[in-house]
Amino acid sequence: MTELLWQLSACDIVRGIHNKTFSCEEVMQSVVQRIAERNGSINAIVYDYSDEAVVQAQEADRALSSGSVVGPLHGVPVTIKSNIDVKGQPTPNGVPTYKNVIATDDSPVVRNLKDAGAIIVGRTNTPEFSMRLTTDNPLNGRTYNPWHDDACPGGSSGGASAAAAAGFGPIHHGNDIGGSLRYPASFCGLATVKPSFGRIANFVPSAMPPERGILAQLIAVQGAICRQVCDVRLATRIMAAPDARDPFWVPVPFDNWPDEGPIKVAVTRESYGYPIHPDLIAGIDRAAGYLSDAGYQVEEVTTPSIEDAAQGWFDLLGSELEAFMMPLAREYGSPTIQQIFEWYFEMGEVADAERYRVGIKERTTMTREWNIFLDEYPLVLTPFFMQPTPTWDCDAKSFEQTKDVFRAAMYSTGTNFLSLPTGVVPIGLVESLPTGIQVVGRRYREDLILDAIEAIENRVGILTHKLWAQEE
Repeated sequence: MTELLWQLSACDIVRGIHNKTFSCEEVMQSVVQRIAERNGSINAIVYDYSDEAVVQAQEADRALSSGSVVGPLHGVPVTIKSNIDVKGQPTPNGVPTYKNVIATDDSPVVRNLKDAGAIIVGRTNTPEFSMRLTTDNPLNGRTYNPWHDDACPGGSSGGASAAAAAGFGPIHHGNDIGGSLRYPASFCGLATVKPSFGRIANFVPSAMPPERGILAQLIAVQGAICRQVCDVRLATRIMAAPDARDPFWVPVPFDNWPDEGPIKVAVTRESYGYPIHPDLIAGIDRAAGYLSDAGYQVEEVTTPSIEDAAQGWFDLLGSELEAFMMPLAREYGSPTIQQIFEWYFEMGEVADAERYRVGIKERTTMTREWNIFLDEYPLVLTPFFMQPTPTWDCDAKSFEQTKDVFRAAMYSTGTNFLSLPTGVVPIGLVESLPTGIQVVGRRYREDLILDAIEAIENRVGILTHKLWAQEE
């Protein structure tokens, strides 16, 4: 039994601990053993807290035995990305100069997970400044996709996705400003939800400078990458607890919305001239069929432009990156990240002050168009990444290749620019590697997104089970 506990979902772990089928320590020992066996080859966890986690699991068992009130994640192993704060631990964000930045307090997500009883078993890798589509840095090195050494694990939460796919616990924290939850989930065969702006409190006490530009604040969110949708739901609900340090946190219900009857789902295959891989089109068709079979009212329609929103991401966020992050990259970053930033700037017209002011106004118009559309169609099934999972260094070979990669990813950056909640779930393998589709939803209706991607998961299955079967 203990040998297989690392394979369980958080939902199953919670039930098993509650029913005394197994102990918190047994779960943690199984996960810790799995980390010891596999992390050396994939480099997902860069700060290993295994010894401390076992001790905390023993304490969690004693709390259960004493009849203490416990939280909804009592004894569940989790990992935290190394770009937010865990009190008393470093927050390097993939940058060697920051390796001795020690957090004085927990970030809201960490506090909420701890309060729920979760036990942090490790911190996961991220690229420099968490601003690449892959995960590699001069401090901790490269993270490998467990499906194939040459495949991209995604970024910037590539350590989280590799840890999830490899079996290092069921819940893995990540964050997303342009796709950093969803690229890793898609490339490693996992599920995630990028929540609405304001759903999950966001603050990094150790950050310097302490605040981002206004657009970055509006589009960057925290979330979880998991093997199963039930765990994404559980983790997102818990992460969404209030925290006064985020003035933009919104007290919106997560569950118990009125039943709207059959949900209309808009389906789009629009690629805006990008040569989308035919197997991904087939994946959209399969997902649409699965949703129809599950009782959704599925219609193929034309949506408001996502291409314009994706371009706005480069133009306006590029302006903030150039002003606030590029000086740090020039001083502390590697030549690789400096070059990649320069390519980001070339992919748009980096907005000057006047263009920025106008662009922020235009963003409101785009957002309104999507809100009106989503009022009729609460969910939209879209492509996510319009080519197969790329190679691990896909964003560092040349400007033209980097531009092509981000053209393929316009459904990712575009939905970030609009602050729309989106979910990604596996649809199968393309060229022997995982790939996902995306479901976009109304603001604060992550519950509808989760319902839909779980319906798809019910038909596709848990993709990591295929990965683990290859080890046998």
